[in-house]
Amino acid sequence: MRRETPEKSGIDKTPESVLIRVAFLSLIVNVGLVIAKLGLSLISGSLALRADGIHSFVDVIMSVALIFGIKISSRKSKGYPYGLYKVENIVSVAISLLIFLTAYEITLEALSSKGAQLPYSGWVLVAVALIVPVPYILGMYEVKVGRKYNSPSLIADGEQHKVDVLTASIVFFALLGQYFGIPLDSIAAIIVALFIIRSGWYILKDSMRTLLDASIDHDTLDTIRAAILSDPIVRRVKRITGRNSGRFMFVEATVTMAGSDLEKAHNASERIEDQIRKLVPNVDRVLIHYEPETKTHLRYAIPLQDREGKLSPHFGEAPFFALIDFNVKECKFERQKIIANQEKESEKRKGIMVAKMLLDNEPDVVLTKQSLSGKSASYVFGAANIKVKETDAESISRAIEQIERELRWKNTIEE
Repeated sequence: MRRETPEKSGIDKTPESVLIRVAFLSLIVNVGLVIAKLGLSLISGSLALRADGIHSFVDVIMSVALIFGIKISSRKSKGYPYGLYKVENIVSVAISLLIFLTAYEITLEALSSKGAQLPYSGWVLVAVALIVPVPYILGMYEVKVGRKYNSPSLIADGEQHKVDVLTASIVFFALLGQYFGIPLDSIAAIIVALFIIRSGWYILKDSMRTLLDASIDHDTLDTIRAAILSDPIVRRVKRITGRNSGRFMFVEATVTMAGSDLEKAHNASERIEDQIRKLVPNVDRVLIHYEPETKTHLRYAIPLQDREGKLSPHFGEAPFFALIDFNVKECKFERQKIIANQEKESEKRKGIMVAKMLLDNEPDVVLTKQSLSGKSASYVFGAANIKVKETDAESISRAIEQIERELRWKNTIEE
């Protein structure tokens, strides 16, 4: 049976389309709340209900602004090559200011309102009670979708709706208190206003950090650093920065890579970008500056037949490996270490397993009597930008002499 693609079936599942649909849902719910609250205020004569209805009308305006912000934020042009992502943060700032205004309104209501002045029936309380959870449910849904797609304006709108449930609750308890002749709304309103201010502050702070290009959080930077260092030819991360713009991130890093092959460095930067995008959501752009590694020391890995220093004619079957360090500037041998071939008895993919074992010891050159051309181990070393050379030396001492001679010759050429 032939499956329809989202485009053919008329279902658009892009992040922008999902956010737009949720924003339209918010608009429809807000319009419904305005009609319900103002209608109940006319029936009951409640000033608090009328004020809350007006407050919901402000939410309608903000829902329209939210849709506009999400729609325009994804556009790019020659004048704005990095997109208009920060429009979402500007909308979030506006919503945070609305939250502060809400707190101010509630405080004034608590200090000056005397409650409903006209008699009303108990079913109004039931109607208000049914309205109370609506904005909270909508807000939870908006925050969930906003976090999934990293949309600050949708998260801010969701937080605003969660605040609305508190204001609706204040209206309910004000009506309930006056219904029984107990004035409870003033103290509760002031307490809730403090929570509203707290929510608005967090939204304002996060949005202003983004608008001022503050760095992304340390945990995300650590994840990006680990992704960069996971590439076999990366030796060091010299600098890494990142910033948020709307629901997207821009990442920039300067790294030191083994060797000076520009094509391999470019391929590595593409692998790094792919790895970062897998681990970190909503990354718009990754810029990797790569620098060749400046070597002051070189480490050679040489397969040995025994611990006395006789070179092995085989690579994977060699029982030992010598790790020999040289001072590049002075062209001198400095130290050596002999390690056992822990993968000698491997039955499958022995060459690859031995090569990976050597990678853990960070050699710069693998020196062998056996040609590795076309063998699996050579591809492992090539991917890690490790050179593979052949030698006719029979012992470590002879190999050291050859390497020192080669280093002196290279230094003479460079001078």
